[in-house]
Amino acid sequence: MEKINLYTKQHIKSLEVLKETGVIINKEEYVRKHMMDIFPMFSFWYGKFIEMAEKRIPRPAHTEYPLWCSVSQKNCMKPDEISVVYCLQVPKDRIIYFDSMKWDRVLNNLYIPKDEKDWKDFQNEIKELGVKDEFNFIMGRYKGMFPHIEKKIIDSWERIFDIDHFDEFQVQANIWEIKEEWIRHVVCQGEDLFEIAKDMIDDY
Repeated sequence: MEKINLYTKQHIKSLEVLKETGVIINKEEYVRKHMMDIFPMFSFWYGKFIEMAEKRIPRPAHTEYPLWCSVSQKNCMKPDEISVVYCLQVPKDRIIYFDSMKWDRVLNNLYIPKDEKDWKDFQNEIKELGVKDEFNFIMGRYKGMFPHIEKKIIDSWERIFDIDHFDEFQVQANIWEIKEEWIRHVVCQGEDLFEIAKDMIDDY
């Protein structure tokens, strides 16, 4: 199986979990602690992401949330006092690629068009409803008023997995777990990721 190099920043406590279990996973409790007060809002979008991702690569029973990865060293967040960066070689069939720009549209409850014509058609459709903006169908003042539009918007979010242009700063990757045997290097605060992982070529 072909393997792909990925990079992910995780809490430093994950090192202890890795030592004990041989695998790193993401749990709802970790996401809650990280997001704190904004978790209830984000949980809706993350829940949708999980539903869509599971259709592409089934989620192992022992996992809850996906782990977010960079496809290049250049776009990887640097480690700090409470985190480390794992440099991974992951089997290609375990990776879910998605477009981060399209994901931003999900986070704003926006429609993701197939193309320019589809975008214009959608704009005309909501204009005929007398709606001035597209931001408020899912959570705002129009919520529940136009269920067919809500469904159309949410259904369009599947397109985050359609990669139109594979740009290392725009495309991100998700995996359901990190197995110990996938880890090539662990980079700590103050260490040079590029030097440590110089044997790894970005091959997305």
